[in-house]
Amino acid sequence: MMIRRFTLLTVPALLAACVPADDVDDPAASSSPDTPVPPDVPGGEAAPAPLGGAREVEERTDLFLFAYSYPQAAGETPGLADWLDRRLDRERDGLAKRAERGRREARDDGFPFNSYSSRTAWEVVADLPDWLSLSADLSSYSGGAHPNYGFDTIVWNKEEAAAMEPIAFFDSAQALDSVLGPQLCDALNEEREKRRGQPVEDSGDDLFDACVKPDETNVLLGSTNGKTINRIGIQIAPYIAGPYAEGSYEFTFPVTAQLMGVVREEYKPAFAAD
Repeated sequence: MMIRRFTLLTVPALLAACVPADDVDDPAASSSPDTPVPPDVPGGEAAPAPLGGAREVEERTDLFLFAYSYPQAAGETPGLADWLDRRLDRERDGLAKRAERGRREARDDGFPFNSYSSRTAWEVVADLPDWLSLSADLSSYSGGAHPNYGFDTIVWNKEEAAAMEPIAFFDSAQALDSVLGPQLCDALNEEREKRRGQPVEDSGDDLFDACVKPDETNVLLGSTNGKTINRIGIQIAPYIAGPYAEGSYEFTFPVTAQLMGVVREEYKPAFAAD
């Protein structure tokens, strides 16, 4: 596998202005505001690489450590490599600005400054004839007791060269919750009980005992046959379903006939029930 590797050590933290752009295709207008969208104008030092192969970037300065990678399938998909490269630039520039501000505030308050960090690692969930489903493991540190981590996801429409949110494949977030929500709640409470050593009782007073809706999680569209979407993955970051020490939760559910009923009509050919 070809990997385009870029490592920059102890270079100055250059700041570049970013122009935000909304290039996530969401016909249901239900895309998550937590998902960053790459800018139209790339900035920073990590310029877009030529199409083809995986990419791995690591940059270390006196202010921050920045790491970003994506797999070969993404690098070989027209339009997607550029989308990811522009997002790389945006995230790197944002980290540099936050770190500079953090160092200035620490100096003004008389505190030592600990360098910031940001890591993003994209992986393939499913590579289908018309779609490429990706997930990302995210981690960051900007001071405090511990680093934070979470997840992200997109589904790339190969024909239209556009990124989509997984929720946009369904009639609505509410429709998906009506079908998948009860299964997710049962699976989550079963795993909570294992980790906590006691049954979970949702009294309504503790958010860490409450059910979690699919659109509050990172939804993945997966496949076991390489042809159609027949699996729904759920990733729940810390602080959503439990305290940080409890870790993240991950589940996989089959696509059922009932779930097919809430898939938007134009996307039904991409799905298959088990």
